Amino acid sequence: MTDVTLPADSLSERLHRHCPRIPVSVLLIAANLLIFVLMLGAGASLWHGNQNDIQLAWGANFAPATQDGQWWRLGSALFLHFGLLHLGMNMWALWDGGQLVERAYGSPRFGAIYFGSGLTGNLLSLVNQGNQAISGGASGAIFGIYGALLVFLWRERQALPSGEFRWLFRAASLFTLVSIALGLFVPGIDNSAHIGGLLSGMLLALLLARPIFISESPSRRSRLLVAGTLVAALALLILRLPEPAYVWHEEVAARQEIRAFLEREERIRQSWQDILRQDGQSSDDLESLARRIEIEIATPYEESFEQLSQLEFGSAIPSARQIEALRRYSETRHDGSQAVADQLRNQARFGPERRQAPPPLPRGDS
Repeated sequence: MTDVTLPADSLSERLHRHCPRIPVSVLLIAANLLIFVLMLGAGASLWHGNQNDIQLAWGANFAPATQDGQWWRLGSALFLHFGLLHLGMNMWALWDGGQLVERAYGSPRFGAIYFGSGLTGNLLSLVNQGNQAISGGASGAIFGIYGALLVFLWRERQALPSGEFRWLFRAASLFTLVSIALGLFVPGIDNSAHIGGLLSGMLLALLLARPIFISESPSRRSRLLVAGTLVAALALLILRLPEPAYVWHEEVAARQEIRAFLEREERIRQSWQDILRQDGQSSDDLESLARRIEIEIATPYEESFEQLSQLEFGSAIPSARQIEALRRYSETRHDGSQAVADQLRNQARFGPERRQAPPPLPRGDS
């Protein structure tokens, strides 16, 4: 839209005189850019955004997490982008439409339209694909901005030159329709958030409309009707939320236990290497070696087995199979290391003529 030269006294210029500053648009773009840079520092990819662990850690929208009490993800997901192209397209659209809409509605109303549309779009996304996709991006809020722009242009059409109105209205409509059409054919585009944002943006624009070039304001009755429609739509979305595939805090606890297990496993492996380097000769050395194997190898594996066995979680969590595999692995390694210690004690008891190297630990299932 900004690539076309408008008449000298264009809508953009008239709105600029009416409201010269657009602080909310500038702050939103700056916040999105800053968060993207911080995510790059945390290990996110510049071009590809399929690193689900990073996206989830930074607040992406995902039913098992969002519906497990982390409802703030509906808002935080608005500032997460899956690669530079995703970010660039959204920020271009936000700047292009945001400056018109913020000047038309004023900064407080613009902020309400932006966040209201974004939250509603993410809620519809949760209803439609909450268990299947990890979603993020400002596009739901941006579609709300373009919905508000369409409402503004239609309300002010009598005060605009007919050619300028047709061009702006068609350009905004074409952008919206083409973007939604792309979502039907291009994988990875969250059309639910787009449609939810667009419709809620239109409703919020009708609710918050104010006269700019025309003196007529929406009637109290029409505002109440729009508000009732918006509340009913939100209530319907909340009632239609799907059951999460699993409980997120159980998956988080399982992942924490897996990380703790891997740290213990590394310490155990280092201890085992030290034991293999021990060069004792007497029966006392063998008894000491057996005791060390029990303390540094068998006991930690027994503790790991007990901790993994005490975890309570549903079988649907993604880490369930890995937890069970590590539990069996710990049990096997404990039994194997205890058998090694017992064999060394037998060697010490019968007084071997020469020192024998401790047998290897069994590998176990992992």
